[in-house]
Amino acid sequence: MALFVPKDRKSLFRQFLAGMYDAVIITDPNGHIIEINPRAEEHFGYVQDEVVDKPISFFIPGLSPEVVQRIRRGLENDRHMMLDAKGRCKSDDKFACEVTVSVIDLMDPGDLVFTVRNVERRRRVWKSLRAKESAFEIAQAALFSCDAQERFTNVNKAFLDMFSLDSEEEAKGMLFSELMPDAPLPENFAKALAGETTTVGIVAQSEDGEDDEEVEVVLAPNRDGRKIKGVAGSVIKV
Repeated sequence: MALFVPKDRKSLFRQFLAGMYDAVIITDPNGHIIEINPRAEEHFGYVQDEVVDKPISFFIPGLSPEVVQRIRRGLENDRHMMLDAKGRCKSDDKFACEVTVSVIDLMDPGDLVFTVRNVERRRRVWKSLRAKESAFEIAQAALFSCDAQERFTNVNKAFLDMFSLDSEEEAKGMLFSELMPDAPLPENFAKALAGETTTVGIVAQSEDGEDDEEVEVVLAPNRDGRKIKGVAGSVIKV
């Protein structure tokens, strides 16, 4: 259902657009630019006077006139449509973006609103997290994290092997103090929850039960912003 904005409310509507986090581009029914908000100027590097009456493909190259018409036909049954696309800046740099298209009766019936969200940073963060997950899994050191109640939340394969556990689910059913009760580890766990990082070497019984072996245990606060949500640590044979 199209949104009708009376003429005496258009200035209020433009103020609303100016405060939006996403870039907003308003076009006529054929996809020619009528208006952009300040966020769009930041994203694309153009001021409004430079882009008025240019096709939306000036900003989103994949949105040719034929595609715009297909979108319009699709919007007859839906309130909005979402697309993955590439945005193009004045510098000719391109960025990944999500584009939501909807209909609005602003200047004329059937005008289109393209809301553009830059997802380049989100994708970089996602790739970084994937890389960290891979490093976590293949590390030779036994790595783990626990919540504030000492319960394991994540462990890697080296951790499972070191403590002879069959699966991550088995580890998640245990407490830190059950697997590592030797002093001063429980005390160091409490220190990590208080914000301190500790490193200690202890003598542990080997897997065959015959020879003792020395391991180094590092415990550190696991933070979510400034808040400490648990403890992260590593155990490695030395």
